[in-house]
Amino acid sequence: MIKSLRHLMGRIARLLHLPSLGRVDRYIIRTFLNTFFFSIILIISVSVVFDMNERMSDLLRPEVSLYEIVFHYYLNFIPYYANLFSPLFVFISVIFFTSKLAENSEIIAMMASGMSFRRMLLPYFVAASVIAGLSFVLNNFIIPPGNKVRIDFENKYFRNKNVMYASGVQLEVEPNVVLFMNAFYRENKTGTGFSLDSYEGRELRSRLTARAAIYDTLYRWSLQEYRIRYFDGHTERDSVGLSLDTIIRVNPEDFLISAKDVEKMTSPELSRYIDKQSSRGVGDVKLFAIELHKRYAAIFSAFILTFIGAVLSAKKMKNGLGFNIAIGLGLSFSYILFSEAAATFAISGSMSPWLAAWLPNFAFVVIALGLWPKAPR
Repeated sequence: MIKSLRHLMGRIARLLHLPSLGRVDRYIIRTFLNTFFFSIILIISVSVVFDMNERMSDLLRPEVSLYEIVFHYYLNFIPYYANLFSPLFVFISVIFFTSKLAENSEIIAMMASGMSFRRMLLPYFVAASVIAGLSFVLNNFIIPPGNKVRIDFENKYFRNKNVMYASGVQLEVEPNVVLFMNAFYRENKTGTGFSLDSYEGRELRSRLTARAAIYDTLYRWSLQEYRIRYFDGHTERDSVGLSLDTIIRVNPEDFLISAKDVEKMTSPELSRYIDKQSSRGVGDVKLFAIELHKRYAAIFSAFILTFIGAVLSAKKMKNGLGFNIAIGLGLSFSYILFSEAAATFAISGSMSPWLAAWLPNFAFVVIALGLWPKAPR
């Protein structure tokens, strides 16, 4: 594993052999990436062991196959949590290896040779670009399909967190056509108190009601004990029956929404879903909007945290490496807590989703600007 990692880092370093990058730059890039990936491998290994220990009784059930455990659960568990911990370990990795450089007087030697601290940050940002690019691809396109497999496994064998019931369902099926159900049950795919109203401007033109609506597949619904009323000025026509099969462009996933659903969608799917549900007036899509903005904000967090970590740890400290790592952990967890607090405010409606996603970055940019005068000269 370590040999393969070193080989991968070597290939990345060769790809980054830009004319402006010298031997020292490549050394910093290689050290940064080696430290980051080694830290991620270490924490994920520990996380897998703890997760297996916690879920041992569920994993040893006879109906759970080894293939599903390895390929459906842990093969998707590892990239999800590796990407989740990525900002934390970018920061810690920068502080760890930069503190070692400072402790060994290597930074003093670089600056004595005429390299400015501003110039020394170039390889840091090149390495941060590699991590940010990898995180962007994983977070937006690769991890969500894997999350769907992992979450389905968890719902099947651990604890089912799917939303099984919805009440007061109301949404716009298409322009001027509004659907309403008193309640819908996932288990038998049945809704009660069904109505479908069609408008022309502000005037109601028809109303389809049914005692029960049963969903089949591909937008096909079976309406039980239905009645259709047509309105034309002061005249009204009725049509009744016991059963009616019809196409209504709605499926239960449009209103049986759980917090886990946001993790299953790629960014293009998230964007389309937000637009679709917003136009239909379906519930609250703030959680989905926050997730979409956070995926893009995460790209810039790698650069901000890299900058802060480099400035904090570039000077040799009397208190040694441990003090710098303690500061790094404190700031890292502050960033995570800030992100979660902002998301909570956005979900409650006190803050817009884009601001909740970007506010931690804005706050840490201010911290970075405040630390810049303390950087070595």
